[in-house]
Amino acid sequence: MTSPFSELEVDEALRPSAAAAGFDLDRALSSVVTLEARVPDDAFTAATLGTERAGAGVVVREDGLVVTIGYLITEAESVTLTTGDGRRVSAHVLGIDPVTGFGLVHALDPLGLPALPLGDSRRLSRNDPVILAGGGGAAHALVGRIRVREAFAGYWEYLLEEALFTGPAHPHWSGAALIGPSGELVGLGSLQVEHETAGGEAIALNMCVPAELLAPILDDLSRGRPAHPSRPWLGVFCQEVDSSVVVLALAAGGPASRAELRRGDIILAVDEHPVVDLADFYTRLWSLGAAGATVPLTLSRGGDVFDVEIRSVDRASMLKKPRFN
Repeated sequence: MTSPFSELEVDEALRPSAAAAGFDLDRALSSVVTLEARVPDDAFTAATLGTERAGAGVVVREDGLVVTIGYLITEAESVTLTTGDGRRVSAHVLGIDPVTGFGLVHALDPLGLPALPLGDSRRLSRNDPVILAGGGGAAHALVGRIRVREAFAGYWEYLLEEALFTGPAHPHWSGAALIGPSGELVGLGSLQVEHETAGGEAIALNMCVPAELLAPILDDLSRGRPAHPSRPWLGVFCQEVDSSVVVLALAAGGPASRAELRRGDIILAVDEHPVVDLADFYTRLWSLGAAGATVPLTLSRGGDVFDVEIRSVDRASMLKKPRFN
C-alpha cells in the first residue's frame, strides 16, 4: 500500500493477529483507509494545522461514507482515500462537527469496502483490550487497552465530557479506528497526550473520541447540516497553570484578538462566575447562548484586574466552506 505511512509500520510485537481476535480481523482492518487532505495556503487553519494533512478514516456505510477526525479535513480543497490494496479514490467533505470533533467525507468512486459497525465504548471497562488501526492493515495497527476514561478539555475551545485514553500509543493516531473486542468501531483517534500514572510516571496515550457520539449526529452530518447548535467562539487558546486559566495564544482575526486580549492574560471569571479550569471556562462560555452572544470576562494582566466584553462568533464563519467535487 502506498501511503504517507508506508515505511512507518507499528512494531511487529504490538500488531494484532487474526488468531487472537474474536472477529474477522482482516475484514475489520480493510474498513480503515488512509486519508490525505490538501488545504489552501490562505485557509484560516493553515498556519496551525498545515496545508498537507494525513491520517486515517473509517468506512461506516458501504456507499462510501467515511468518518475521520475533523481537523484533518477542515477547509480541505481536496481529499484522497487510499484503500488497503493501494487504490486511490477522491472524496469530498460532507461536514465537520466541532462539538465532537468528527468529520465525514464521501468517496466519489466506489470503495468496495465493508462498513465497520458502530459500537458503544460505554460497554468497555478499564484495561479491556482494543485495537487502534490506521490505514494499511495489520502492519499499521496495534493492540492496546483502555487505560483511562475521563473528561478532556482542549486548548482550542473543545471539551469532551468523557474521552477514551488508550495505550500503548499509536504513532499515527489521527483518525485511527479504535476497534473493540467484538470488531465494532468504539472510538476514533484524535491526539497523543502525556498521562501521569499513580506512581508519577509520564506515559504516552492516545485520546480517542467515543463512537457512540457519532450515531445521533450521523444523519445531519452526512447531509451537510450542522449537527449541533453553534456555540460562542472567542478564538482564544488557553491552558491550566497553577489552577488558573491562562491565555497561550490568540487566533488571528478572532474575537479575542480584536478585543486585544494578550498572551499571559489570566481569565478569572465569565459573566462574574469564577472559573477554576478549562472545562469550567468552556461550560460557562457556552451557557451564554448561541454564537454571537456577548461574553463578559474578568481578566488579570500584570497584577491589574479588569473587565472586558467580547462579541463571540460562530467558528465556522471563519473557515473556508467545503467544496464539492
